[in-house]
Amino acid sequence: MRIGILSDTHDNIWKIDKVFEKMKAEKVEALIHCGDFCAPFVIKKLAELGVPVHCVFGNTDDRFTTSNVVQGFENINLYGEIAEFELGGKKFAVNHYPHFAEALAATGKYDVVCYGHNHIKDEKRVGKTLMINPGEGSGVAKSPTFAIYNTEEDKVEFFDI
Repeated sequence: MRIGILSDTHDNIWKIDKVFEKMKAEKVEALIHCGDFCAPFVIKKLAELGVPVHCVFGNTDDRFTTSNVVQGFENINLYGEIAEFELGGKKFAVNHYPHFAEALAATGKYDVVCYGHNHIKDEKRVGKTLMINPGEGSGVAKSPTFAIYNTEEDKVEFFDI
């Protein structure tokens, strides 16, 4: 299974459009968003990819309005601060912050932990757990990037937007 991973989009729907073009070409079957959508209208944009979307809140997200907007979209799963789910036979944990991601990975309960916040793309192993930060999707502070994780190969690939 090919899973798109995106974070820190900060309202930049134009970059999200470019990400989705590439994700569709790469045949992603699900999307993980690691937080910092910013405005709730980004949820509608994420739903347009047409695959299941798993997302958590970041530090810039409107929790009240976003929680209400999500209710209108069947393919959006908004978990709150931390998500735990299974995709493609792999156990995932997702949150926004690197220090929480490290702690989640250290438990050894997950195959993959995804996070964002610092806008720095990264992959590393903590024991058996693969940690993935897709970088920032917005281009606010750094060149915009996203990632695709292949569950069958247990590998991540990064893409520039």
